[in-house]
Amino acid sequence: MEIGTSTYYYKPKNSRKDKEKEDANLCGKIEHLQSEYSCWGYRTIKPQLLYQYELKVNKKKILRIMKKFGLFRKIKKHFAHTTDSNHPFHIYPNLLKGKIITDINQVWVSDITYIRIPTGFVFLAMILDLFSRRVVGWAISKSLNHELTASALRIAIETRKPKPGLIHHSDRGVQYACKEYIKILENNNIQISMAGKGNPYENAFAESFFKTLKNEEVYLWEYETFNDVIERIPRFIEKIYNIKRVHSGIFYLPPKEFETILQDEDRRKSIGQVTLNLQLY
Repeated sequence: MEIGTSTYYYKPKNSRKDKEKEDANLCGKIEHLQSEYSCWGYRTIKPQLLYQYELKVNKKKILRIMKKFGLFRKIKKHFAHTTDSNHPFHIYPNLLKGKIITDINQVWVSDITYIRIPTGFVFLAMILDLFSRRVVGWAISKSLNHELTASALRIAIETRKPKPGLIHHSDRGVQYACKEYIKILENNNIQISMAGKGNPYENAFAESFFKTLKNEEVYLWEYETFNDVIERIPRFIEKIYNIKRVHSGIFYLPPKEFETILQDEDRRKSIGQVTLNLQLY
Protein backbone atom coordinates (compact mmCIF):
# COMPACT_ATOMS: atom_id res chain seq x y z
CA MET A 1 0.00 0.00 0.00
CA GLU A 2 3.12 2.15 0.09
CA ILE A 3 2.37 3.74 3.48
CA GLY A 4 4.81 4.35 6.34
CA THR A 5 4.93 2.11 9.42
CA SER A 6 3.98 5.02 11.70
CA THR A 7 0.95 5.72 9.53
CA TYR A 8 -0.15 2.09 9.76
CA TYR A 9 -0.03 2.07 13.54
CA TYR A 10 -1.42 5.58 13.97
CA LYS A 11 -4.44 5.83 16.24
CA PRO A 12 -6.47 9.03 16.19
CA LYS A 13 -6.54 10.82 19.53
CA ASN A 14 -9.80 10.96 21.36
CA SER A 15 -11.66 14.21 21.06
CA ARG A 16 -12.05 16.36 24.15
CA LYS A 17 -15.68 15.25 24.37
CA ASP A 18 -14.66 11.58 24.27
CA LYS A 19 -12.00 12.20 26.93
CA GLU A 20 -14.53 13.84 29.22
CA LYS A 21 -16.89 10.92 28.71
CA GLU A 22 -14.10 8.42 29.49
CA ASP A 23 -13.18 10.36 32.65
CA ALA A 24 -16.82 10.46 33.72
CA ASN A 25 -17.23 6.70 33.19
CA LEU A 26 -14.13 5.97 35.28
CA CYS A 27 -15.32 8.42 37.93
CA GLY A 28 -18.63 6.53 38.10
CA LYS A 29 -16.86 3.22 38.70
CA ILE A 30 -14.66 4.75 41.41
CA GLU A 31 -17.68 6.31 43.09
CA HIS A 32 -19.46 2.94 43.01
CA LEU A 33 -16.50 1.33 44.78
CA GLN A 34 -16.38 4.16 47.32
CA SER A 35 -20.13 3.92 47.97
CA GLU A 36 -19.37 0.61 49.66
CA TYR A 37 -16.11 1.72 51.24
CA SER A 38 -15.88 5.48 51.22
CA CYS A 39 -12.19 6.09 51.93
CA TRP A 40 -10.38 3.87 49.47
CA GLY A 41 -7.44 5.82 48.04
CA TYR A 42 -6.08 5.62 44.50
CA ARG A 43 -3.61 2.81 45.34
CA THR A 44 -6.40 0.60 46.69
CA ILE A 45 -8.85 1.56 43.94
CA LYS A 46 -6.44 0.30 41.24
CA PRO A 47 -6.61 -3.45 42.12
CA GLN A 48 -10.33 -3.13 42.91
CA LEU A 49 -11.04 -1.83 39.39
CA LEU A 50 -9.23 -4.87 38.00
CA TYR A 51 -10.98 -7.25 40.41
CA GLN A 52 -14.54 -5.98 40.01
CA TYR A 53 -14.54 -4.54 36.48
CA GLU A 54 -11.56 -6.31 34.83
CA LEU A 55 -10.34 -2.81 34.07
CA LYS A 56 -6.60 -2.04 33.97
CA VAL A 57 -6.00 1.61 34.78
CA ASN A 58 -2.73 3.41 35.53
CA LYS A 59 -2.65 4.66 39.14
CA LYS A 60 -1.63 8.13 37.91
CA LYS A 61 -4.84 8.30 35.91
CA ILE A 62 -6.87 7.18 38.92
CA LEU A 63 -5.18 9.86 41.03
CA ARG A 64 -5.95 12.49 38.37
CA ILE A 65 -9.64 11.46 38.20
CA MET A 66 -10.02 11.43 41.98
CA LYS A 67 -8.49 14.91 42.23
CA LYS A 68 -10.56 16.19 39.30
CA PHE A 69 -13.88 15.03 40.73
CA GLY A 70 -13.04 15.63 44.41
CA LEU A 71 -13.17 11.99 45.51
CA PHE A 72 -10.72 12.39 48.39
CA ARG A 73 -12.09 12.96 51.89
CA LYS A 74 -10.87 15.80 54.09
CA ILE A 75 -9.56 14.61 57.44
CA LYS A 76 -10.11 16.31 60.80
CA LYS A 77 -7.63 15.49 63.55
CA HIS A 78 -7.54 15.67 67.34
CA PHE A 79 -4.95 14.47 69.83
CA ALA A 80 -4.88 13.00 73.32
CA HIS A 81 -2.35 10.88 75.25
CA THR A 82 -3.28 7.26 76.00
CA THR A 83 0.08 5.84 77.14
CA ASP A 84 1.31 6.27 80.71
CA SER A 85 4.66 4.49 81.09
CA ASN A 86 5.46 6.10 84.44
CA HIS A 87 4.55 3.18 86.70
CA PRO A 88 6.30 0.71 89.07
CA PHE A 89 5.53 -2.46 87.07
CA HIS A 90 8.10 -4.62 85.29
CA ILE A 91 9.04 -3.66 81.71
CA TYR A 92 9.58 -6.58 79.33
CA PRO A 93 12.08 -6.61 76.42
CA ASN A 94 11.10 -6.32 72.77
CA LEU A 95 10.95 -9.87 71.35
CA LEU A 96 10.12 -8.83 67.78
CA LYS A 97 13.48 -7.49 66.62
CA GLY A 98 14.39 -9.37 63.44
CA LYS A 99 11.68 -11.99 64.00
CA ILE A 100 10.32 -13.80 60.95
CA ILE A 101 6.60 -14.62 61.06
CA THR A 102 5.16 -17.34 58.83
CA ASP A 103 1.60 -17.86 60.08
CA ILE A 104 -1.27 -16.50 62.11
CA ASN A 105 -1.32 -16.62 65.93
CA GLN A 106 2.45 -16.22 66.18
CA VAL A 107 2.45 -12.51 67.09
CA TRP A 108 -0.35 -10.27 68.33
CA VAL A 109 0.12 -6.53 68.67
CA SER A 110 -2.06 -4.38 70.90
CA ASP A 111 -2.70 -0.72 71.53
CA ILE A 112 -5.24 1.86 72.73
CA THR A 113 -6.69 4.89 71.01
CA TYR A 114 -9.31 7.50 71.82
CA ILE A 115 -12.44 8.74 70.03
CA ARG A 116 -13.63 12.25 70.79
CA ILE A 117 -17.29 12.99 71.54
CA PRO A 118 -18.73 16.34 72.73
CA THR A 119 -18.71 15.23 76.37
CA GLY A 120 -15.15 13.87 76.41
CA PHE A 121 -13.36 10.77 75.12
CA VAL A 122 -14.23 7.14 74.47
CA PHE A 123 -11.35 4.63 74.46
CA LEU A 124 -10.80 1.65 72.18
CA ALA A 125 -8.36 -1.20 72.92
CA MET A 126 -7.62 -3.65 70.15
CA ILE A 127 -5.47 -6.71 69.44
CA LEU A 128 -4.27 -7.38 65.89
CA ASP A 129 -2.85 -10.59 64.42
CA LEU A 130 0.38 -9.30 62.92
CA PHE A 131 0.55 -11.81 60.08
CA SER A 132 -2.97 -11.46 58.68
CA ARG A 133 -3.67 -7.89 59.91
CA ARG A 134 -6.95 -9.14 61.38
CA VAL A 135 -8.38 -7.54 64.51
CA VAL A 136 -8.88 -10.52 66.83
CA GLY A 137 -10.02 -8.69 69.97
CA TRP A 138 -11.34 -5.26 70.88
CA ALA A 139 -13.14 -3.43 73.68
CA ILE A 140 -14.69 0.03 74.11
CA SER A 141 -15.01 1.97 77.36
CA LYS A 142 -15.41 5.44 78.80
CA SER A 143 -12.54 4.67 81.19
CA LEU A 144 -8.87 4.24 80.35
CA ASN A 145 -7.98 1.41 82.72
CA HIS A 146 -6.67 -2.15 82.73
CA GLU A 147 -10.15 -3.66 82.43
CA LEU A 148 -10.45 -2.13 78.96
CA THR A 149 -7.32 -3.88 77.68
CA ALA A 150 -8.08 -7.08 79.61
CA SER A 151 -11.52 -7.33 77.97
CA ALA A 152 -9.98 -7.10 74.50
CA LEU A 153 -7.38 -9.74 75.45
CA ARG A 154 -9.98 -12.17 76.83
CA ILE A 155 -12.02 -11.89 73.63
CA ALA A 156 -8.94 -12.54 71.48
CA ILE A 157 -7.94 -15.62 73.51
CA GLU A 158 -11.46 -17.03 73.52
CA THR A 159 -11.90 -16.45 69.78
CA ARG A 160 -8.49 -17.63 68.54
CA LYS A 161 -7.49 -20.18 71.21
CA PRO A 162 -3.75 -19.71 70.48
CA LYS A 163 -1.15 -22.38 71.16
CA PRO A 164 1.61 -21.78 73.74
CA GLY A 165 4.43 -19.60 72.45
CA LEU A 166 2.38 -16.77 70.97
CA ILE A 167 4.06 -13.37 71.43
CA HIS A 168 1.93 -10.49 72.72
CA HIS A 169 3.50 -7.12 71.86
CA SER A 170 2.41 -3.76 73.29
CA ASP A 171 3.73 -0.42 74.46
CA ARG A 172 4.90 0.11 78.05
CA GLY A 173 1.65 1.61 79.27
CA VAL A 174 0.34 0.77 82.71
CA GLN A 175 -2.73 -0.92 81.19
CA TYR A 176 -0.43 -3.59 79.66
CA ALA A 177 2.19 -3.80 82.41
CA CYS A 178 -0.14 -4.11 85.41
CA LYS A 179 -0.35 -7.38 87.36
CA GLU A 180 -3.90 -8.19 86.24
CA TYR A 181 -3.04 -8.04 82.53
CA ILE A 182 0.28 -9.88 82.88
CA LYS A 183 -1.45 -12.66 84.82
CA ILE A 184 -3.85 -13.33 81.93
CA LEU A 185 -0.91 -13.60 79.52
CA GLU A 186 1.08 -15.90 81.79
CA ASN A 187 -1.92 -18.13 82.51
CA ASN A 188 -2.29 -18.70 78.77
CA ASN A 189 1.44 -19.34 78.11
CA ILE A 190 1.76 -16.17 76.03
CA GLN A 191 5.18 -14.53 75.74
CA ILE A 192 5.34 -10.84 76.66
CA SER A 193 7.03 -8.23 74.49
CA MET A 194 7.07 -4.44 74.88
CA ALA A 195 8.19 -1.58 72.66
CA GLY A 196 10.92 0.85 73.63
CA LYS A 197 9.99 4.04 75.45
CA GLY A 198 8.75 6.77 73.13
CA ASN A 199 9.39 4.72 69.97
CA PRO A 200 6.17 4.42 67.90
CA TYR A 201 8.00 2.45 65.18
CA GLU A 202 8.25 -0.53 67.52
CA ASN A 203 4.46 -0.87 67.45
CA ALA A 204 3.99 0.40 63.91
CA PHE A 205 1.35 -2.10 62.79
CA ALA A 206 -0.98 -1.17 65.63
CA GLU A 207 -0.43 2.51 64.87
CA SER A 208 -1.20 1.79 61.21
CA PHE A 209 -4.53 0.20 62.12
CA PHE A 210 -5.54 3.20 64.21
CA LYS A 211 -4.58 5.55 61.40
CA THR A 212 -6.88 3.57 59.09
CA LEU A 213 -9.66 3.59 61.68
CA LYS A 214 -9.41 7.35 62.21
CA ASN A 215 -9.11 8.30 58.53
CA GLU A 216 -11.68 5.90 57.17
CA GLU A 217 -14.28 5.93 59.93
CA VAL A 218 -13.85 8.26 62.89
CA TYR A 219 -13.03 11.51 61.06
CA LEU A 220 -15.91 10.96 58.63
CA TRP A 221 -18.60 10.92 61.31
CA GLU A 222 -19.65 13.39 63.96
CA TYR A 223 -20.09 11.11 66.97
CA GLU A 224 -22.43 12.79 69.42
CA THR A 225 -22.83 10.12 72.11
CA PHE A 226 -21.18 7.01 73.52
CA ASN A 227 -23.92 4.97 71.81
CA ASP A 228 -22.85 6.38 68.44
CA VAL A 229 -19.35 5.04 69.05
CA ILE A 230 -20.40 1.55 70.16
CA GLU A 231 -22.73 1.32 67.18
CA ARG A 232 -20.28 2.33 64.43
CA ILE A 233 -16.82 1.19 65.60
CA PRO A 234 -17.72 -2.54 65.90
CA ARG A 235 -19.35 -2.35 62.46
CA PHE A 236 -16.17 -0.89 60.95
CA ILE A 237 -13.93 -3.51 62.58
CA GLU A 238 -16.00 -6.62 61.94
CA LYS A 239 -17.86 -5.83 58.71
CA ILE A 240 -15.48 -3.56 56.87
CA TYR A 241 -11.88 -3.79 58.12
CA ASN A 242 -11.71 -7.56 58.72
CA ILE A 243 -13.89 -8.57 55.77
CA LYS A 244 -13.64 -5.92 53.04
CA ARG A 245 -10.63 -3.68 53.65
CA VAL A 246 -7.72 -4.84 51.43
CA HIS A 247 -4.03 -4.59 52.40
CA SER A 248 -1.06 -4.37 50.05
CA GLY A 249 1.05 -6.47 52.46
CA ILE A 250 -1.29 -9.46 52.08
CA PHE A 251 -1.71 -9.41 48.28
CA TYR A 252 -4.49 -6.80 48.32
CA LEU A 253 -6.80 -9.17 50.17
CA PRO A 254 -8.97 -8.53 53.24
CA PRO A 255 -7.68 -10.18 56.47
CA LYS A 256 -10.47 -12.77 56.72
CA GLU A 257 -10.07 -13.91 53.11
CA PHE A 258 -6.29 -14.07 53.54
CA GLU A 259 -6.68 -16.31 56.59
CA THR A 260 -9.08 -18.54 54.67
CA ILE A 261 -6.45 -19.00 51.95
CA LEU A 262 -3.80 -19.81 54.55
CA GLN A 263 -5.95 -22.63 55.92
CA ASP A 264 -6.37 -24.23 52.47
CA GLU A 265 -3.12 -25.93 51.41
CA ASP A 266 -3.85 -25.78 47.67
CA ARG A 267 -4.86 -22.12 47.74
CA ARG A 268 -1.91 -21.27 49.97
CA LYS A 269 0.47 -22.74 47.37
CA SER A 270 -1.05 -20.43 44.78
CA ILE A 271 0.26 -17.34 46.60
CA GLY A 272 3.65 -18.89 47.33
CA GLN A 273 5.73 -18.67 50.52
CA VAL A 274 4.48 -15.91 52.79
CA THR A 275 6.76 -14.43 55.45
CA LEU A 276 6.85 -11.22 57.42
CA ASN A 277 10.36 -10.14 58.39
CA LEU A 278 10.20 -7.55 61.17
CA GLN A 279 13.45 -5.80 60.32
CA LEU A 280 11.79 -2.45 61.09
CA TYR A 281 12.00 -3.32 64.75
